[in-house]
Amino acid sequence: KGPRDMPQDFKASLCLPTTSAPARTHSNGNCSSYTETQHLSVVGIMFVAQTLLGVGGVPIQPFGISYIDDFAHNSNSPLYLGILFAVTMMGPGLAFGLGSLMLRLYVDINQMPEGDISLTIKDPRWVGAWWLGFLIAAGSVALAAIPYFFFPKEMPKEKHELQFRRKVLAVTDSPARKDKDSPSKQSPGESTKKQDGLVQIAPNLTVIQFIKVFPRVLLQTLRHPIFLLVVLSQVCLSSMAAGMATFLPKFLERQFSITASYANLLIGCLSFPSVIVGIVVGGVLVKRLHLGPVGCGALCLLGMLLCLFFSLPLFFIGCPSHQIAGITHQTSAQPGLELFPSCMEVCSCPSDGFNPVCDPSTRVEYITPCHAGCSSQVVQDALDKSQVFYTNCSCVAEGNPVMAGSCDSTCSHLVVPFLLLVSLGSALACLTHTPSFMLILRGVKKEDKTLAVGIQFMFLRILAWMPSPVIHGSAIDTTCVHWALSCGRRAVCRYYNNDLLRNRFIGLQFFFKTGSVICFALVLAILRQQDKEARTKESRSSPAVAQQLLVSGPGKKPEDSRV
Repeated sequence: KGPRDMPQDFKASLCLPTTSAPARTHSNGNCSSYTETQHLSVVGIMFVAQTLLGVGGVPIQPFGISYIDDFAHNSNSPLYLGILFAVTMMGPGLAFGLGSLMLRLYVDINQMPEGDISLTIKDPRWVGAWWLGFLIAAGSVALAAIPYFFFPKEMPKEKHELQFRRKVLAVTDSPARKDKDSPSKQSPGESTKKQDGLVQIAPNLTVIQFIKVFPRVLLQTLRHPIFLLVVLSQVCLSSMAAGMATFLPKFLERQFSITASYANLLIGCLSFPSVIVGIVVGGVLVKRLHLGPVGCGALCLLGMLLCLFFSLPLFFIGCPSHQIAGITHQTSAQPGLELFPSCMEVCSCPSDGFNPVCDPSTRVEYITPCHAGCSSQVVQDALDKSQVFYTNCSCVAEGNPVMAGSCDSTCSHLVVPFLLLVSLGSALACLTHTPSFMLILRGVKKEDKTLAVGIQFMFLRILAWMPSPVIHGSAIDTTCVHWALSCGRRAVCRYYNNDLLRNRFIGLQFFFKTGSVICFALVLAILRQQDKEARTKESRSSPAVAQQLLVSGPGKKPEDSRV
């Protein structure tokens, strides 16, 4: 093809003499204040949408957690909570699978970029239809919310729970009923209502009263060492999860040179199923083994220690950085790195252009065909697709032709073992999910349970889900070796130092896991100390009780000697 018959992206990327090169100065229309205002308004809409999404999720988590624990049998509550958490994690797993399909479509579904630019899914400039998944998910949420309108105002207690309470009340009240027949005795149902009366105090408060009571309850809850340490450990785990959920697809795409669609597909098929299995297994272990607070603390610590151990090999599984001419690969004999070597001085290459090509013989990548000094282009048609080659390249060794697109990585196959280790670590970390929630639900007063879970989720949002993506994003940005500029400012990173990217991303994950291990170790130490003190106190009080029972005369009423 001649230059006049080429698509705009091919023509603008070729090495053309300065006299015959088309005008490559980009208009500043996209840098006007009006355009920036439009961008800010779109960001504002996204913020409002995310806020509404958070408000809509409150009835399920955190209120649903306390709701289940209140109306379920004590032995069934861990299993029910494990199922709730597992089903909740099915959503992101399905979303990654859906995103993999949506990203195969171009962002403008009905048209390709202006100027007859030809893009494929493997092109680094490809932008998928990210917005389409939001519409599908929003419609599904609207349909799933309909059954909530048919729930009763108050759920009945689980049958086994009521039978258990009646038996306990019958045993404890039988001596008093035999010795005195007073009109003040209460039926089991009335006693249950009296016990549940404390739970009803908080819902009956007005907004003003709740605001007045909230600081006192907050301080009282935070002074509980188990609650505080468990929440801090969950903050560390949530920070790790937020960084993974936000940047793991990008990390896999850059580290192993795979497409965004394939990265999302792998995460949806491997990582999230393992997370679901870990949560369910954690709930089943608590139920089957009848774990108390010390057992739950030990299970949490064991799960995090194993997770930390399986995270160590991740530092050594990855691909080396690509050789980029003028950035990471020296193309001339002069010392230092040059973006514009002398072999392309006759070309008028755009400084902000990006249409990468690869020299298959040396596996060196060039930002554009112009940076490789290529002056012509050839298209080879095949049965399923066509391959574009650029020829007459003055900056390529022996003038070999170069292929359109980035160079393939020689170690892309390592993405599967890498993700398998990540999935195994995620499953082990999620073993702690249900036991840690049980430590909180069993460690606070019943009337403060809902508020404690709400405080817990408030800290998770403020201390983990908000700052963690910013921290991970800032760490990833420090590994960039070549930035694309837009309106004179950094816009997007084109190339990363893969070794730094891997060490800093996995290092942050390792840091948060270590923090969680330390918190759970302190929790277990405190629980063991409390258990030891309780046993010591019980052993000291047992002889005194036995002596009191021996000296109690026949005239002594049974309730006076009951412990």
